[in-house]
Amino acid sequence: MKRYYFTRALALGAALCGAAPVFAAPLADDLIRAAPDASADAIRLALAATECAVAHGQPPAERLAVIDYSRASTEPRLWVFDLAGSRLLYREWVAHGRNSGDNYARTFSNAAESHASSLGLFRTLDTYQGHNGYSLRLDGLEPGFNDHALERAIVMHGAAYVNPEGANAVGRLGRSFGCPALRPAVTKPLLDMLKNGQYVFSYYPDSNWLASSTLLSCGKANVAVQTSSGTGATLQDVPAAPLALTNRAQRVAP
Repeated sequence: MKRYYFTRALALGAALCGAAPVFAAPLADDLIRAAPDASADAIRLALAATECAVAHGQPPAERLAVIDYSRASTEPRLWVFDLAGSRLLYREWVAHGRNSGDNYARTFSNAAESHASSLGLFRTLDTYQGHNGYSLRLDGLEPGFNDHALERAIVMHGAAYVNPEGANAVGRLGRSFGCPALRPAVTKPLLDMLKNGQYVFSYYPDSNWLASSTLLSCGKANVAVQTSSGTGATLQDVPAAPLALTNRAQRVAP
């Protein structure tokens, strides 16, 4: 596997205030140029979370998928990148969970039977033939936000209701039980690109997730510290508890 190296973020703490971190190296800029209609904030946050996961023991990867749930379901809102080549591989439609919202996703959950989508970084596992056809298992890496993905059977799969032409007639795509569902025509090649240790990042400007995600802060706690002059408080990053990234793939039966 080719190895690529993420550059360090200069301001990961900015994510806690709802802003994207600022990357020093060209990878983020290259991906933003490759997908000009994608959210630059979502791409930068995806790279920050992935970099943090790798720094804390997850394997590096060659590909990254970014889902922007702030976009309408009737718009393409999934981008798959080749990180080694800084190239866009796919720009696609993707469905959200039925209890996340109508055309726009607004509510997210990590709970079983919620039928809602989850936010944050996932590592991909294996593909299999299941109830929804060819599917890709996702292991959620963010405690409290997506770490029940395996138990909830949150997978990427194809679905006939992911039909952009039909969505125009009813005002939205069909919706899943929480899985990021794809157009059947692209499901197999896209999942083959993402299987076995790649990353998927689901984004929405949710204030709780932005403030609490251990991957977006990379194990730092952003706290207000009084300045020595007593003129006011400034935000500083201080060490927090060690990250406890989930990795429960070995407990999942094939």
